[in-house]
Amino acid sequence: MIERIPFGNTGHHSARTIFGGAALRDMPQAKADAVLETLLEFGVNHIDTAAGYGDSELRIAPWMRASRNDFFLATKTGDRDGKGARASLERSLSRLGVERIDLIQLHNLVETDDQERALGPGGALEALVAAREAGLVRFIGVTGHGTFAPSRHLDSLRQFPFDSVLVPCNFTMLAQPEYASDFEELYKTCREHGVAFQTIKSVARRRWSLTDAGPRHSWYHPIREEEGLRRAVHFVLSRPDVFLNTSSDFTLLRPTLEAAAAEIRAPPDAAMRDDVRAMGIEPLFVRGVSDAV
Repeated sequence: MIERIPFGNTGHHSARTIFGGAALRDMPQAKADAVLETLLEFGVNHIDTAAGYGDSELRIAPWMRASRNDFFLATKTGDRDGKGARASLERSLSRLGVERIDLIQLHNLVETDDQERALGPGGALEALVAAREAGLVRFIGVTGHGTFAPSRHLDSLRQFPFDSVLVPCNFTMLAQPEYASDFEELYKTCREHGVAFQTIKSVARRRWSLTDAGPRHSWYHPIREEEGLRRAVHFVLSRPDVFLNTSSDFTLLRPTLEAAAAEIRAPPDAAMRDDVRAMGIEPLFVRGVSDAV
């Protein structure tokens, strides 16, 4: 079973590996059910989806009818204005078939103009706070892709006490000094204030190239080699108080959970550098070069 730790100051103990609901976006229900059964096997009790993840919320809904109290349920809205964010939340409640969501997150809030709109008067945050007061949601978080995500989250946390953040984390991302500096400051701030710290892209190998063969279940080329994947997972989870959100590639769910259920040991940097060379691992995001999804 995967270790459970406090999810920030929410009072919930979540499995350190959180299920990334994007994996269900195009699945028929029967296949989604089989994927979700895997969560029970490893004790995963936290599901993270989004309004923009295709049919993911619909695939999760039958599980919520049967086992709502067994899961911490998170979703996201990409809307920046209050009216749109409230409508998005209400649509998610309907699609998930629940009366309340545990965590609603402002999705990929990394552009300064988006941040100003979402956190300002009449913005998404104002509407989500009102929804929290009305009992439709318990907690509010913020997520981000790209190299500016940690610094933008720090800005957001200065303006509002968000309950959680989410940022990319893997060996090659943290090998970039600017990103690593912002990441470490955000990590320290979150630990000091009890903000749940979620990570994505742990098993990213690089962006797809035109010559890559095989199915593309995620927008990036993942690490599939067993030992390399295990080291990538342990690299993230060897850091205290950090959560790893699983890939949108459903074929990686079981190996990721198996790695997370094993004794976590921080891999030596030399071994990680060997993986980078052997598998051609590259950072998904490079400031000024490739910062978009």
